[in-house]
Amino acid sequence: MTTINKEEIQKFSNLAEEWWDVNGKFKPLHMFNPIRIEYITERIKEHFKININKEENLLDNLNILDIGCGGGLISEPLSRLGGVVTGIDASQKNIKIAKLHSQKSNLKIRYLNKSPEQLNEPEKFDIILNLEVVEHVSDVSLYIKSCSKLLKKNGIMFTATLNRSFTSFVKAIVGAEYILRWLPIGTHDWNKFIKPEELEQHLAKNNFKTVDIKGLEYNPIFKKWKRTNNLSVNYIICSTKT
Repeated sequence: MTTINKEEIQKFSNLAEEWWDVNGKFKPLHMFNPIRIEYITERIKEHFKININKEENLLDNLNILDIGCGGGLISEPLSRLGGVVTGIDASQKNIKIAKLHSQKSNLKIRYLNKSPEQLNEPEKFDIILNLEVVEHVSDVSLYIKSCSKLLKKNGIMFTATLNRSFTSFVKAIVGAEYILRWLPIGTHDWNKFIKPEELEQHLAKNNFKTVDIKGLEYNPIFKKWKRTNNLSVNYIICSTKT
């Protein structure tokens, strides 16, 4: 059994050289990153009761697993905040790019060409990140089960994905891929998008409790992403392992 969808992996492998080009094919993710990191760090502070005024080395001694890490766009900022980061990706090309970039940035990040069900760690993680991954895997149930095995009890997990709604079809497929050309056509398959209630069911079956859920929405006037209660397109679930 595997969560790897070879067609999806090939799509991202073909774009691997562009991960760190802020004006390239991954420009939307570079724009998306600040709001994701802000939300993640706020929730981590609250969950682990970290001094609210502490910014440097905020994530000291916390073991973080970034699943579907791509070129390391999230792994690197969290490493800079002091996290002990492991990034995994099913694309060997992505891992190669991530390793090279982290070396240039003098960051100690462990990158592995693996999917979560292939990872056999002696020590479990405090934090798991699943950011824009579940819509690309072949078996969501196995994927969440694998995450549960890798997370410590009372650990925290972030799962960000796209809702399967009419609005998401218009904005994420027609708008982002065909009109604005933010993403290569075919990046997403709307049928693989997952409704929040469906994802929460998968999480609950694997000993996760939803702590918070927020929508992430793009403001075209200010050209910035913001948090919202509108879950119709992009959303992120923060859950803890019970």
